[in-house]
Amino acid sequence: MAFDIEFDPDALKDLKKLDRPIQQRLVGFLRQRVAKLADPREIGEALSGAKLGNYWKYRVGDWRIICDIQDRRIVVRVLRIGNRREVYR
Repeated sequence: MAFDIEFDPDALKDLKKLDRPIQQRLVGFLRQRVAKLADPREIGEALSGAKLGNYWKYRVGDWRIICDIQDRRIVVRVLRIGNRREVYR
């Protein structure tokens, strides 16, 4: 069972700010690795804290993809994309 990938409008803005090769690398990672998994939590890491406790992150080099995994809808919703130094702010 493959998951669909959806982008939040803020995540699309984040993605459009990046250079084309980085965009392709991140979107390729989501489509080729995350979407094909039966459980996208296999390769991600849960975030901790009061605000971020329900979200997951994926590491792609120095870049982070923050997602909300929605099992009922079989969707991985991308919320933020950014450099590891800035994405959690």
